[in-house]
Amino acid sequence: MRKTTLIAEAGVNHNGSIGLAKRMADIAKQAGCDYIKFQTFKAVNLAGRSAEKAKYQKETTNSDESQLEMLKSLELSFNQFTELKQYCDNIGILFISTPFDLESIDFLADLGVPLFKIPSGEITNLPYLRKINSYKKEVILSTGMSTIDEIKDALAILKDCKVSLLHANTEYPTPPCDANLSAITTLKEEFNLPIGYSDHTLGIEAPIAAVALGAEIIEKHFTLDKNMSGPDHKASLEPDELKTMVNAIRKTELMLGNGIKKPSQSELKNMSIARKSIIAKIPIKKGEIFTENNLCVKRPGNGISPMKWDEIIGTAAQKDYEEDDLI
Repeated sequence: MRKTTLIAEAGVNHNGSIGLAKRMADIAKQAGCDYIKFQTFKAVNLAGRSAEKAKYQKETTNSDESQLEMLKSLELSFNQFTELKQYCDNIGILFISTPFDLESIDFLADLGVPLFKIPSGEITNLPYLRKINSYKKEVILSTGMSTIDEIKDALAILKDCKVSLLHANTEYPTPPCDANLSAITTLKEEFNLPIGYSDHTLGIEAPIAAVALGAEIIEKHFTLDKNMSGPDHKASLEPDELKTMVNAIRKTELMLGNGIKKPSQSELKNMSIARKSIIAKIPIKKGEIFTENNLCVKRPGNGISPMKWDEIIGTAAQKDYEEDDLI
């Protein structure tokens, strides 16, 4: 059975609280996720004073503050991330975090993260990509807002890394009509790399469908409470929804099977019941010739297969048969 890597995206839904971040790690672990992912940045390195908020950010946070001010309120210090990684190690869930600036890349590398997650917004950031490549780590690259050529350019820079790609749409929440899950197949065919899906739609249908389409990694935002103040809460899953998604994906993996078309173990017992055999339509005497008038096809299926009909027609009966006897 193929096992999908599941990343619980905490992002900045801790609202700048190390205590909430730890609670989120507990929830991701309990839900059965493989990784919990945060976002590491120094706000002053990420956004300038003139940077505007996205429309969804304006709708879910204080509309009077700038993007920089919003980011400062969501920032965890490097020391807090060190504490948080240790906490994740202790409870048994893998810690990763998306760096949003060069200083954060170096910090996470020193912290010993197993891989780098590159967000969609950095796919055209040459100095950033070069810095990531210098560490020669495993990389998961989100491809929201990008074209095939832009992905190719980024991969050329990340030439020393083992890269997986995530199809994504960077509207929060993503309208179902813009999810474009068929792009998962396009990316598989174009790049011959592990392909996953970073989902920002509401609900859990899209990630389940993505797994059915062959996504090997699923990343999904979650929160303690959708009604909390902050930019990403409303487009996130609550704890019970996260667990439901994990269970549904694991069930989907079972349903996908190995792709070999043959009778399954569970259905073998039904073959003789559901299939049919060649049967005496009327009483037949020994030596009588089998014809379409004295034979028919009925259940059960533990006699001669109807596929041998032409071989049986015209031969002589080797014994007497009563009506409905198997030939």
